[in-house]
Amino acid sequence: MGSDISKNSKREGPPARHRLNYGFLSNVGAYISHRLGHSAVFSRPVGPDGRPPILKLLQPPEDTKTTPPAFISVFLPEFPQHNLPGREHFKILGFIAKGSYGPILKVKDIYKEKTYAVKVLPKSDILKHGVLEQSKEEVIVQRQLKHPFIHNLQDCWQTQRHLFIMCDYCTTGDLYTYWLLKGQFGEDEVCLFAAELGSALGFLHDLGIIHRDVKMENILLSDQGHLRLSDFGLSRRLKRGGKAFTICGTIQYMAPEVLSGGPYNHAADWWSFGIMLFSLVTGEFPVPAEPDHSTMLKKVTHFPYVLPETFSSALILLLTELLCKSPVTRLRNLECLKMQAFFRGTSFDSLILQKTPVKVILELRTHPDWAAKAMRGLSLDYFNNFDCDTILHSPATPTEVSPTLTNMDLSPATEQTCKA
Repeated sequence: MGSDISKNSKREGPPARHRLNYGFLSNVGAYISHRLGHSAVFSRPVGPDGRPPILKLLQPPEDTKTTPPAFISVFLPEFPQHNLPGREHFKILGFIAKGSYGPILKVKDIYKEKTYAVKVLPKSDILKHGVLEQSKEEVIVQRQLKHPFIHNLQDCWQTQRHLFIMCDYCTTGDLYTYWLLKGQFGEDEVCLFAAELGSALGFLHDLGIIHRDVKMENILLSDQGHLRLSDFGLSRRLKRGGKAFTICGTIQYMAPEVLSGGPYNHAADWWSFGIMLFSLVTGEFPVPAEPDHSTMLKKVTHFPYVLPETFSSALILLLTELLCKSPVTRLRNLECLKMQAFFRGTSFDSLILQKTPVKVILELRTHPDWAAKAMRGLSLDYFNNFDCDTILHSPATPTEVSPTLTNMDLSPATEQTCKA
């Protein structure tokens, strides 16, 4: 769980890095599910009256003291029913980000003396936007994933009004923050990032899982600077030979076959992987974001993806094969990645890869602009009406705020809202 960018926030970095606004397909009548970092999914099951079919049946009751069994059971078994943890158990330390439907909180488990990131999803919003199955799929997928370079799910549960997804808390932030600070990375640095992320993608795909939102914002970093692929909100299980058709992800990272509405498969993740590597080494996205997927598809289809001649021939070959516009001939599996000349002398063993701290990340972590870049326009105004006491019975004071918010003033309204 990493940082998010609010809908109306001011973006950091040059215009070429400006990514898509949430509502980029509103003109074609498709429903857009708000996702972290301007990701979007275009689907909405509706009933005869135009509303999600389950929503009408499962609206919260007028009497808020009772909840019909269906309002709990519809989220089972993926989200077990728990009572709200008391203030003697969990303590909110701050807000990490504004998620798709609710906040992501920094929470301390007092018993275990460990800190976690907890995504809070109001049930009413999940049902209203017709993303019940998508929310279930997220935790079904994450429960299967135990890998050194994948962000671990620790627990998930539901209460009367909310769903909770708890993961490890990564104090070092996300790769996008460091890209904003660094501008562009050297080939040796990118080689390590590529080996770690490639290992994670190979593991996912062997399990039949497609991520569908590979991007820098979804790459969290360990305290030693190593990668953790996160945010499986758009992921889905896809059988061998299966095809997907939903246009989803973050528009600058979407493969041509995704932008065109499919069919597509796991090869789409390798295109996104290639876009990320291209941006890391050049300092900018190959194609600036367009306001709609049709225009973006035209640009992506005709863009040559030519790298400067100053880059090594091995890197140019790797990116050429990843950014092949035909998914059939694209580099699309871990074994082929390992055989690339760019990785000659590089071990893909996770223990060896993690043996040495990533110097460039640890150096940038102390950069004076780190906190500002990590916030990327996030405002605490979003949390003014968020009742912390109702959620986890815990105050959030200015001295306990997440590192990404340490330089921000807490408004009186926010302090009042979050008071126990």
